[in-house]
Amino acid sequence: MIIILFQPQIPQNTGNIVRTCSVTGTELILVEPLGFSISDRQLKRAGLDYWGDVPISTIQNLESFLETFDKPFYFFSSKATKSYDSGKFTSDDALIFGSETTGLPDIFFERWPEKFMKIPMLSDARCLNLATSAGIALYEALRQQQFSFTTI
Repeated sequence: MIIILFQPQIPQNTGNIVRTCSVTGTELILVEPLGFSISDRQLKRAGLDYWGDVPISTIQNLESFLETFDKPFYFFSSKATKSYDSGKFTSDDALIFGSETTGLPDIFFERWPEKFMKIPMLSDARCLNLATSAGIALYEALRQQQFSFTTI
């Protein structure tokens, strides 16, 4: 599986997601610009023991990347109407999350509205933390695959 973070701003969130990727064998793609340096001391502190275990890459343009991406992908947004647990995930899927401060640009919803999902929460709630959202979505996808990466 792949997690894609669109222009993440908070290094601790990305560090926590790196840790989650490490324990699940998940690739991480970061879409620039980032709100921090990937060599930032805080980021390394949040995921130091795991940083070298995760295939991490950066890209500059998510829309261009997705135009040539040959695997299924899904966006997660509090503005979506379809619940994340209605998705049918495979080990090839990419799960895409927006920036903590601005979310995902409207261009993605306009172009791929059928690929948007949300994690249910109270109607007057602002949003979940990015690392929490990525963990919830990733573990649902892995649950559907009977956690095939584990030896449990």
